Amino acid sequence: MTTLGEHLRIDDRTILVLGQELDVAHDQPDVANAVVHRVGDTVVLVDTGVTDAFRTALKAAIAQVGDFSRALVLTTHGHVDHIGNNDLADELGVPVEHFLPARDLDQMRDPAAYWVHQFSRLVGVVPLEAPPSLAGNKVASLFQPLRPFGATTRTFEELPLERIRIGSVRYTGWTFLDGAVRVLRSQGHCAGHVIVHLRDNGVLHLSDEDNGPCAVMADSDQLKIQTTLSAAATLFEEGEATILTDGHTFTLRRKDEAEAFLDTLLEQGIALHEAALGITEDGVPIRPSAFTTRYTEAVAALGVGGANPNEMFAGMMAINQLRDVGLRPETSGADARWSRAALENPAPVAGMPHGIAILPAAIKMLEWKLQGRDHAPEARS
Repeated sequence: MTTLGEHLRIDDRTILVLGQELDVAHDQPDVANAVVHRVGDTVVLVDTGVTDAFRTALKAAIAQVGDFSRALVLTTHGHVDHIGNNDLADELGVPVEHFLPARDLDQMRDPAAYWVHQFSRLVGVVPLEAPPSLAGNKVASLFQPLRPFGATTRTFEELPLERIRIGSVRYTGWTFLDGAVRVLRSQGHCAGHVIVHLRDNGVLHLSDEDNGPCAVMADSDQLKIQTTLSAAATLFEEGEATILTDGHTFTLRRKDEAEAFLDTLLEQGIALHEAALGITEDGVPIRPSAFTTRYTEAVAALGVGGANPNEMFAGMMAINQLRDVGLRPETSGADARWSRAALENPAPVAGMPHGIAILPAAIKMLEWKLQGRDHAPEARS
């Protein structure tokens, strides 16, 4: 059993600061692990968790990795359990840079709306103790104080994008401190997600990309998760990464164990895809609630875990799996049936109008030209 803020030392200049699990019933937020690492005279923080207690633990870890005169804070993605203490950068008393993913800005600015949207997909699918508007607000309220932005915060995307090769694996992303810190775009767990590779000690921090074999969030991407896990396994196989850390595993996985863990996640993802096809193979439209019941059984049979294994997250994963096997909702109603799209050839397109229909078209053309839409616009200040 670990405790919130416990330090797991990786080497004399790297510490994994441990978070905690989510317990909504007892108003306990989950807190993501953070990495504290020093490169020369620069201290690097990868994520900052949430809660004042974790902030204190971060400060203690920073004091233990050696003297520094600069700081670099990197946010892997915008989920509230990773960003609560980002303004700690302003308290370090040294020149500091802080970068986060642009695609996650909206959820960081309004986390309640983000979680309301997540839970809105579950209406009629799994039991919800409150309407999505209340459930989302409840979850967001647990993560306090929440300070995702500091005085120096910028987005990664403001920097020139780089091609980064690690062994045989090619990424795009950004490098810092002469390549000692590599921020690699992954965008699987959520829209803006990045992972971090520390060159000098071989730490690969996947943050939340390995939170189970299948996508959970509405803005997650199953293909990108599997691509990220596959690339990570290759880094360990080639010896380019030697220690695996993430946002919610309270231990270190070294080379062989890390590779086996990643391969297991990939195998589970394939198995769950196969299970989903089996549930939907008769071609009959299916309601997400019925699919989720059977899909959850498959999840249990495979021993699939994750950062927050509970009924809501299982439902979110099931809905994503329905889409991943090619089904789509027939209507926008709660627990509406999902089915495969009809394979119908498109109707012929009429093209330009003829006869009397040319009159309204001519009026539209005249309006278009009067508005100047038929030529390049003038530069505006």
